[in-house]
Amino acid sequence: MYTHLEDYIYELYTSIGIKNPADLDKQIIAKKLGVDIIYEEDKLFRFDNEISLIRNTERQEWMDFGHEIGHYLRHCGCQLNMHPLFIDLQEWQANNFAYHFCVPTFMLDKLYNYKIYDIMQLFNVDYDFAYRRLEMYTNKMRTGGFFDEGYLTRA
Repeated sequence: MYTHLEDYIYELYTSIGIKNPADLDKQIIAKKLGVDIIYEEDKLFRFDNEISLIRNTERQEWMDFGHEIGHYLRHCGCQLNMHPLFIDLQEWQANNFAYHFCVPTFMLDKLYNYKIYDIMQLFNVDYDFAYRRLEMYTNKMRTGGFFDEGYLTRA
């Protein structure tokens, strides 16, 4: 059973023809979503339909794009006047979004007998990102989700 975020990303990707790890290209995805990628010297941000990235390795740019597209698709408004705790929440949400966007669950489900280095190569992410994403995925598979752990009991 997928979470709301996993369902959202599955629907998003399938609606624009993204089905396999080889299809995960930030330029193609941005174009299909109507987003322009611009490059800045020292900051990442989103404004209207522009996402700013810092020139870096393809891996780092892909992971940064996942974070910023999370803001673009899921948040509105400007963080400049927000309470710091709300900014922290949005940053946590964008980070979580990036893990699922860059390494989608529906694509992980198709793999068998994979290792961290396989995830790094298939999804073009770095070691720490692949490690954390696999940790998230295996923990979910192992526990079966929040409701299966007895947190909700029937009277």
